[in-house]
Amino acid sequence: PDEDAPRKASRSAKLRAHRYTRLIHVYTSMVSLLIVLFFAVSGLTLNHPTWTLGGSGSRNTISGILPTAWKSGDTIDWFVVSEHLRNHDDVHGSVSDHRADATQGSIAFNGPGYAANALIDVTKGTYQLTVDRQGLLAVMNDLHKGRDTKRSWKWLIDVSAILLITISLTGLGLQFFLRKRRRSSFSSVAVGIAVVLAMTYLTTR
Repeated sequence: PDEDAPRKASRSAKLRAHRYTRLIHVYTSMVSLLIVLFFAVSGLTLNHPTWTLGGSGSRNTISGILPTAWKSGDTIDWFVVSEHLRNHDDVHGSVSDHRADATQGSIAFNGPGYAANALIDVTKGTYQLTVDRQGLLAVMNDLHKGRDTKRSWKWLIDVSAILLITISLTGLGLQFFLRKRRRSSFSSVAVGIAVVLAMTYLTTR
């Protein structure tokens, strides 16, 4: 029997593991390139909320009258109200709140870097709509946090997290196959972990 067979089989298994790890690392890196870049840039701007980079927000105030079907007796049809504001005044975002009493009502819409609030005169059916649009950086920061976003964007954040985990683990795994750089690589990892733990400790004291 071939005495070197176990060694050859072990070497072959290591080569296959290295090849598959490298392929997974490379292709997940390429697929998630723009996603990683976006979250890296928006993470930086999120950490510096005073940055504007020349962009600024705007506020507009609009007055209007609700359609006749907006109210039935004393009951407000909030769907009719919201659809009127969307179609007539180009409001977007998700409805975050609506309320009313005997004289006044309000409905609010929120989206990334966007807020719209309508104050309604319940007795007359008139309203005053205030729309706040923030700059591009505010939009990016809200997208980074997943604030006031749709379910599809929240799914994208989850997928991005999984891709980043995969890239990190496969990148770390590749170091096992680089014998000459294995010690220095894991020494660097140990130093990085120590720095992060130290900063976490100092920050949470």
